[in-house]
Amino acid sequence: MPLGERGGWERSESRYCGVETDFSDDVTYLLNFNISTGGFDYVLAPLMNPSYRPSLVEGNGVDTQVLPVSGSDLVLSPSQWSSHVVGKISSWIDLDSEDEILRMDSETTLKQEIAWATHLSLQACLLPTPKGKSCANYARCVNQILQGLTTLQLWLRVPLVKSDGDSMDDTSEGSNDSWELWNSFRLLCEHDSKLSVALDVLSTLPSETSLGRWMGESVRAAIVSTDSFLTNARGYPCLSKRHQKLIAGFFDHAAQVVISGKPVHNLQKSHDSNTQGTEKHPLRTYLDYVAYLFQKMEPLPEQERIELGYRDFLQAPLQPLMDNLEAQTYETFERDSVKYIQYQRAVEKALVDRVPDEKASELTTVLMVVGAGRGPLVRASLQAAEETGRKLKVFAVEKNPNAVVTLHNLVKMEGWEDIVTIISCDMRFWNAPEQADILVSELLGSFGDNELSPECLDGAQRFLKPDGISIPSSYTSFIQPVTACKLYNDVKAHKDLAHFETAYVVKLHSVAKLAPSQSVFTFTHPNFSTKANNQRYKKLQFNLPSDSGSALVHGFAGYFDSVLYKDVHLGIEPTTATPNMFSWFPIFFPLRKPLEVHPDTPLEVHFWRCCGSSKVWYEWSVSSPTPSPMHNTNGRSYWVGL
Repeated sequence: MPLGERGGWERSESRYCGVETDFSDDVTYLLNFNISTGGFDYVLAPLMNPSYRPSLVEGNGVDTQVLPVSGSDLVLSPSQWSSHVVGKISSWIDLDSEDEILRMDSETTLKQEIAWATHLSLQACLLPTPKGKSCANYARCVNQILQGLTTLQLWLRVPLVKSDGDSMDDTSEGSNDSWELWNSFRLLCEHDSKLSVALDVLSTLPSETSLGRWMGESVRAAIVSTDSFLTNARGYPCLSKRHQKLIAGFFDHAAQVVISGKPVHNLQKSHDSNTQGTEKHPLRTYLDYVAYLFQKMEPLPEQERIELGYRDFLQAPLQPLMDNLEAQTYETFERDSVKYIQYQRAVEKALVDRVPDEKASELTTVLMVVGAGRGPLVRASLQAAEETGRKLKVFAVEKNPNAVVTLHNLVKMEGWEDIVTIISCDMRFWNAPEQADILVSELLGSFGDNELSPECLDGAQRFLKPDGISIPSSYTSFIQPVTACKLYNDVKAHKDLAHFETAYVVKLHSVAKLAPSQSVFTFTHPNFSTKANNQRYKKLQFNLPSDSGSALVHGFAGYFDSVLYKDVHLGIEPTTATPNMFSWFPIFFPLRKPLEVHPDTPLEVHFWRCCGSSKVWYEWSVSSPTPSPMHNTNGRSYWVGL
């Protein structure tokens, strides 16, 4: 039974707990004992008798040898094989052995076992951990196999270890970091999306920052050894706080848990009182504890639940200047009440600064909403005027004729005809009848300026008074390097250059953030400088934390932070993000070739914002530790139309 169902706990994706078993000729009993009796969801079981060696068979000249597999495919139904068995490739194989007979036996056995697993329609097979420092031949054979697979996933077993680097017991070969082993293997296998990792969770864990790297990798399972469990006051197995946090992280990233090893907690008395003549599974208490960990996780907030389908899903950014938005898009943004509360607060402060209390009944403030859409900023501005007791005259400027229809209906329905004037025009080309005290806009994209807010507001500020206020008054973009295995594979699947040179809006989830974000471009409004220029260039240097170990950078996550007015801000940069706001997901700039970065070597990144007569685009590259190609030269793949 999936872990979530044990407590009636709902989540869109089930989490499962398997158990690692020894080889058995009787697969039916294996399933009955571990699943029906034990309560596990599946077995991680060897497919071939561990004593089998092809060279011994061939040496006897027997051509019609029947493979010593764990049983005929007929002993279970196809759905049982598929749902309840993950194949475990023989752990003795060593494809990089210097012993040629062992190496050839290993190659033959690996291919035979994968062929058998494919025949059984298994969903996944566990590959044993590479034996030595070199895994080139092992990876070559696995890569050959991957080319022919359609549905079968391969999980490479890797121990979750990283020695400290500073500790005295480190060998001269450097720190022992199992991530390096995984990285070498997946690079040799060309980042194949059918190759994932299964981590052996041991009793000792590496540092928090080192563990964080794995959250951006394709971890499919955490194999938890019974030796990793502590004992609670009642004698039952439990995990340390750090282990609990790690397992919760894996659950959140859709990884499964496998219990491995012999029982190390002596609970025979409680077994006897509960069995009533039936045999209790020796690892049942470990399963119950894992289920308890899952059930005590906080349920997802409502908004997060709505956004589940957007997790790690690449979307092209909006082109609101070049294209007209659809009603559904407006609807989504208008539901974000937090954003409009912030705008209302900003307008309230601006009105109070603009008009002192003693003149509140005399002076009328001229406020222009540029890019009014279907009117949420008009409503927020009028509510601000009501809250502060200020008089307001509003011009609502909107270029989308379809949204203007909605605006007219809104003004009529609310009785705002004497206060609000609707202008159906592009703000850059409108000739205003009078100048504004306050200019309000919501033209920001996930990267701040990526929906052409600077160009639009530069065009609109000509009808702002010299001492007028722009809301927002400034905004800054930020980037940070990330490991994002899934995003990289999704971009790679398109098999072209253009997709690697496109920035995507994406709800980041299975991502490891490798260093704190840094600011890139800042724009301030109004900008009455005669030398105003919206082209920008920034060189940034990131350093991985010293205890994190090396990591693979697949690209850069981008955010923005905006000052609406004075101390009222709005943004999605992780350290200062406005709580409970959902109008913007981060942006993702991919790298054509992922880059391995070490803690002792800085990552040097270059970003450009380029402006042409009809479009604006970004270019980006890395110069250290290894130079990357320039991405998106001349906006050849991705640009925003003026």
